[in-house]
Amino acid sequence: MLPADKHIRKTRYQKNGEARIVAAAQPLDQNEIETLQYYLKEYGQQAEVFAGQLELMENGRMEALAAIEALEALATSEDGTVLLQIGGGASLRAKVLEPEKVLLNIGSEVIVEKTSVDAIEYLKDRITELEASQKKVSEALEKLRAQTNEIAKRLEQGYRQAPGGSPVPHRHDHEDHDEE
Repeated sequence: MLPADKHIRKTRYQKNGEARIVAAAQPLDQNEIETLQYYLKEYGQQAEVFAGQLELMENGRMEALAAIEALEALATSEDGTVLLQIGGGASLRAKVLEPEKVLLNIGSEVIVEKTSVDAIEYLKDRITELEASQKKVSEALEKLRAQTNEIAKRLEQGYRQAPGGSPVPHRHDHEDHDEE
């Protein structure tokens, strides 16, 4: 059993290229608390970036699904008339002159012409790629959140260790007050 002023500190080290965490019984000092606060902030920013990437991927996936739906509806249209959204919630009825020719932006402002069937297949492949990327980013985000939770727990232990059990002030909190 550890004395009341001790806690389990987890220390990172590299072994075979993989980060490992080991426990060591040592008091949490102010320097380590500040370092943990820094990592907590950094991980929070990284999580925001990952969440933004997920949102962009989901938007791209939804756009591709909408395009597939529109192409399939056009194929069943008798006269080639579709609703063309022009923005602001306004649409026009438009007649598609060549419904079998679809222009696709394949990236870097490169546009290619494909048949409707080929365009649908291309969009389905794009959706599959986006879903795979979403899965990878989601997994990375979950790992990051787990690390953030671990750091938050360690910080809480450090705060409890501080005199009177009060939270240790963040170094950047003082800077914020000085600027005001």
